[in-house]
Amino acid sequence: MSSVGKGFGKTILIGDQFVLWEIPAVLAAIPFETLCTVERLNDGSGWILEDNRIEVPGYKKAKEADCKVSFDRMVEVMGLDLNRNPIKITVAGDLLAGSGVGASAAICVSFARACNKEFDLGMDILDINHVAWEGEFGYHGLPSGLDNTVSTYGGVIKYRIKEGVKQFERVHLSEPIEIVLGNSGVTANTASLKGFLEEQEKADPGLFRERLDLIRKQVEELGTVLSGGDLKATGRIMNENHKILIDMGLSHDKLIELCDLANSLGAYGAKVTGGGRGGYMVALTPGKELQDKVASAFEERGISTIRATIGGKPTDDVAFQILK
Repeated sequence: MSSVGKGFGKTILIGDQFVLWEIPAVLAAIPFETLCTVERLNDGSGWILEDNRIEVPGYKKAKEADCKVSFDRMVEVMGLDLNRNPIKITVAGDLLAGSGVGASAAICVSFARACNKEFDLGMDILDINHVAWEGEFGYHGLPSGLDNTVSTYGGVIKYRIKEGVKQFERVHLSEPIEIVLGNSGVTANTASLKGFLEEQEKADPGLFRERLDLIRKQVEELGTVLSGGDLKATGRIMNENHKILIDMGLSHDKLIELCDLANSLGAYGAKVTGGGRGGYMVALTPGKELQDKVASAFEERGISTIRATIGGKPTDDVAFQILK
């Protein structure tokens, strides 16, 4: 017996690093998925893993210990008895395993869905999202919940934590938008992000709060102009936000180089995506011609590149429940 589950990758347009400070974020699923197959074994106990995902070199090895903690935690949360029902976990799919595209969330969501089917757990989509959030502890320390949420539901969402309560809602786009993701080749340690920012907050509370207030305004403005179809303004805000992230040490020389290159080629805006300090950047490149121009320039330089759309099928076809 075996069952398969899937989870989307993602890109963050703005706000990711500060969700735990109750700053909202705007993020989108991308049409690349991790697929997880759970197969019952006839003997043994526990779980074994076969990881067939394509990867940024060294990513899977770097995340090996995190992955074990994650699977063990989800098994416990779901109440699976793997002494009696040992399983083989096989992960694959077309989502590149690398920092900044929601790779860990996608593996958590896909595993939760596969187990739900295989063991007839009766979990609904909220339960799937919760189990995946629990799995994210293995990778992120205290996860904000935004990666697993967009991986579970797809589409474009605005996500926030308010007084400890996770809230999310759809951001409706008038039409799908092309983007380009470029990889720095650096695997970042997302779990250390919160401590990195807490040090800045402690060192200069006034400056830290000033920056967060500005980012909050940027997030709100970006959500408005994006849903209104003003992509020039969306790109401008992305660029302005990236300047702040650079000042806070959340970008990387390679990411800055890629963002500058994308903008020089006509991208509407570009910035680090995800936790930063490595991983991916995202460029807003509406239209296939502009997307191909930027992506081809990256590929000519040996950059691992993803061409994607946000706000369109197949990432926007999951029943969605707004939490207020």
